[in-house]
Amino acid sequence: MSLEKKALQPAVQGAIDLTAGATGGVACVYTGQPFDTVKVKMQTFPHMYKNVVDCVIKTYTERGIPGFYQGTTPALMAHISENAVLFLSYGFCQRVVRNLSGLDNKADLSDIQKAAAGSFASVFASLAICPTELVKCRLQAMHEMKSSGKLAKEHPSTVWAVIKNVLKTQGPAGMYQGLSSTLMREMPGYFFFFGGYEFSRTLFAGAGQSKDNLGPIPLMVSGGFGGACLWIAVYPIDCVKSRIQVLSMTGQQAGFFSTFRNILMKEGFKAIYSGLTPTMIRAFPANGALFLAYELSRKAMMKHMSD
Repeated sequence: MSLEKKALQPAVQGAIDLTAGATGGVACVYTGQPFDTVKVKMQTFPHMYKNVVDCVIKTYTERGIPGFYQGTTPALMAHISENAVLFLSYGFCQRVVRNLSGLDNKADLSDIQKAAAGSFASVFASLAICPTELVKCRLQAMHEMKSSGKLAKEHPSTVWAVIKNVLKTQGPAGMYQGLSSTLMREMPGYFFFFGGYEFSRTLFAGAGQSKDNLGPIPLMVSGGFGGACLWIAVYPIDCVKSRIQVLSMTGQQAGFFSTFRNILMKEGFKAIYSGLTPTMIRAFPANGALFLAYELSRKAMMKHMSD
């Protein structure tokens, strides 16, 4: 192998991880967006909805099917950017973990080591997802903000209107409202996300078999299991993050711990788990689609480059 080939290889590998991650992000959004909308509505306005069924019925009655896809554009931007950066960083962080562990560059990492690499990669992903998720959460909760009187009825509800309002009232830094909460969610969350995914793939592969040869069903189940592990671990943090990002639309500025304390004192412990049911329902199809699209597109590109 030539020196040029050796120098190009990490860049090519990075491009493949980036593209495969973006592909997985698109699959994740279109599969899970309705569940995510219900989650954000229940997290932000738990007093408005008795349960998941009540939220679904009211959303459909008042807004129709499009009501479940409110915020899809920023959601696509969020997941494409997050997963592209996440999986690009995941590949890079695996190389870092190998170096720190004194392993060869081609050595297989354990499931725990891959989980640690995912946790490190989440720092970079948080910087990519925070602005777009801020816009997505505000659009998803816009109807409730208007109907509760916290926003004027004529308040514009487009992606650009939300971005322009944030930049006008808070400046560029306002796009990173909730960044600390995002980091607190992503770092432990992605440890369990990648750890759960790899552990499940290990179980499916069995002793002495390669995880790289698993079919679509095991990949989707493993992705769903990883997603479920993530949300069980960090759901209260996500609830606080959503509340901070939505309520900052009215000019309320609050930190993570003060918001967390206010929710517990005023609404009770149950409020920080409001919306968990649609989140867990969403976890399997959305993250199953994410990893299936990621693994298949990555494998196809790797095969093309090796031919």
